Amino acid sequence: MAIPFLQRGGAPEPGTPQLAPGRLELVITIVEKGKAGFYADLIQGFEANIQLILPAKGTASLALLQLLGLSDYEQAAILSVVRYERLEALMETLEQKFRSIKGGKGVSMAIPFSSLIGTAIYGFLSNDKRTVRGGTT
Repeated sequence: MAIPFLQRGGAPEPGTPQLAPGRLELVITIVEKGKAGFYADLIQGFEANIQLILPAKGTASLALLQLLGLSDYEQAAILSVVRYERLEALMETLEQKFRSIKGGKGVSMAIPFSSLIGTAIYGFLSNDKRTVRGGTT
């Protein structure tokens, strides 16, 4: 017995190049509010096609902030979608910038996407023009 909804798309035609989707990661970077634009631009250089900057507030006491050398409660959370292949270089660059920029301390982490629906969504989030209709190869 055939299941119609599974047969709609059918198998790809022979000779059609197949794109094996790469993994995508959600990178969450928390920095001081005044440095959010700098870090968003830096992350965009690693082919992050979509980013969201959210205001955040630190929860540490004033004494702890002074002990850690931090100046303000006002923070920004930057949510970015990057391809896994670019993740290691991005995280190394962020770590180097956190250590070397005055007032540029922060923390960053990556969470893998477990699934996405649709090649157009994947193509947009991964900044891969080959998966979007009308794109060039």
